[in-house]
Amino acid sequence: MTIRPLRLALCLALISGTPALAQQDAAIEAMQDYLMFAEETAGIILPQQIDQTVFDNALFVDTRSAAQHAEATIPGAVHIEWREVLDRIDEIPETRMTILFCNTGARSSQATFALRVAGRTNVVVLQSGFEGWLQDAAYHP
Repeated sequence: MTIRPLRLALCLALISGTPALAQQDAAIEAMQDYLMFAEETAGIILPQQIDQTVFDNALFVDTRSAAQHAEATIPGAVHIEWREVLDRIDEIPETRMTILFCNTGARSSQATFALRVAGRTNVVVLQSGFEGWLQDAAYHP
């Protein structure tokens, strides 16, 4: 008698797990598609490429913590922590160049990858991050 409830519980667990597996498979497939067709330097901008024209036309997104953003940031940058970019994707334009940055580029590269897999081809990561911008940007306002 205890075997039937166990079988039922196992069947329900397998059935309820199917949508999660399907979502996981879809996410993996989207990442594979992106990686297969992306150029090696797709989604990257160097500080030296940020001249006044780029600076004036791009949206900068600071993906660091609120405390780091409050301490210092690129002028005009909006704050969206790196883990929140998909939750707040509506705040990220679909056509305007959007440059994500953190201190060195590590966290913002993860956020950029997630957004690019989600279809935002206008999003790039600032290689070497805020520190690189301070030292090497072609333009500082």
